[in-house]
Amino acid sequence: MALNNQDSMIELTFHYVNGQTESFNMVHRADGAMTAQDFQQKIMRILEKPWCVMHLQQQTICIKTAHLLKVEVKPSVPQLQGEGVFSDVRRVTALARSTQR
Repeated sequence: MALNNQDSMIELTFHYVNGQTESFNMVHRADGAMTAQDFQQKIMRILEKPWCVMHLQQQTICIKTAHLLKVEVKPSVPQLQGEGVFSDVRRVTALARSTQR
């Protein structure tokens, strides 16, 4: 993922504890010069806060981070390194949801 070479689109998908998902496209502009490490630190700081604020063109959305189970980032950011990061991972099965509640 070339975060600092040219304008690019980053898709963030939030998976909530109630089973719902929500996706956002975030444009990263080359003039912002965000590195993969900067992006990693930003995501980690956001998840440490009680609320995440997403400014869209027509509205602002506040997401309670305690209600998040998983955040997916597309495209992949293999440059992310460090503690808690596993490289060269292959998914064996997709996440399955029990029909019992």
